Amino acid sequence: MVYILLGTGFEETEAIAPLDLLRRAGIPVMTVGLCGKTVYGGHNIGVEADITVGQMDLTDLDMIVLPGGLGGVASIRSCQEALDAVRFAWNNGKFVAAICAGPTVLADLGITDGKHATCYPGCEDGMGNAIMAENTPCVRDDKLITGTSAGCAIPFGLMLIEALKGKEAADTIKKQIVIR
Repeated sequence: MVYILLGTGFEETEAIAPLDLLRRAGIPVMTVGLCGKTVYGGHNIGVEADITVGQMDLTDLDMIVLPGGLGGVASIRSCQEALDAVRFAWNNGKFVAAICAGPTVLADLGITDGKHATCYPGCEDGMGNAIMAENTPCVRDDKLITGTSAGCAIPFGLMLIEALKGKEAADTIKKQIVIR
């Protein structure tokens, strides 16, 4: 199971584009509302989450995804259950993925230390001891996947698919959506 954390003020494109791609690939994925089931993103788009944070089954976890958006990132930082779930995923060898400002939460938890990563331009100071990659839409370093911005949400989503199901599955989705 993939869980995508949705906190008030999340960046809609960074959550919905990867969600759509993962579901197209047949990967079980659920959106997780941190403050209830209806969550409003940074552009006031309301999303009905599949479950709330307290309903996650971490024993069934394959990957946890943190979209960016400064409000969404602040929501994740203020939700101990969300932070505990991210720590659990990392400590148990599961994939941990974040995009835009989301990787700074991973840096707060020490997850990016010594790992290759990217983030939204200007958030680098919040990346701790990560080895920062510049001018790339997304970076994978073993079980850590990071993306740069909303404009990189499609490559980020495809990288999530590749991590979970392989390159062929990601390429199949890439062909379906006619990315160039």
